[in-house]
Amino acid sequence: MPRSRDRLWEGPQPMPLELLLTLVIGGIAGIALLLHFFGYSRPLTFDEDSARAHWLRQYPMSRPGTVHLSQDRAAALVETPDGPGLVWAMGADSTAHMLTGATLRTTRRGLRIDLHDFAAPSVRVRLSPEARETWARLIPTHETKGALPA
Repeated sequence: MPRSRDRLWEGPQPMPLELLLTLVIGGIAGIALLLHFFGYSRPLTFDEDSARAHWLRQYPMSRPGTVHLSQDRAAALVETPDGPGLVWAMGADSTAHMLTGATLRTTRRGLRIDLHDFAAPSVRVRLSPEARETWARLIPTHETKGALPA
């Protein structure tokens, strides 16, 4: 009768660390490449209709009126009966916020909108000089500060 040390198979052996790390890193990199290849890494951009739809998702009782898009289409100023609001992209998704009590600061590339909200403290919006004036005029409760670095 053979002793236990004479067995040919002693059960599962641990995977070498080098092989495990190679498989994990290769798998994560493969998933990231597939997501990029299929377009899931592209940041969200708005047109007027999509800005309205994203606004209604956050504020279903506040009807969006005129929409003013930012220069890079990553944000939109939405005029509503309840006051102006801002929709902006956060990666591949969006969020919206009423601009009650917001503070505006001009930057070289547009505006910095301080929302005075812990969850969304400020948003930088890229705007042309003409659009910057329009946005500043449409947001009634604001203070315009001097130029800041973009």
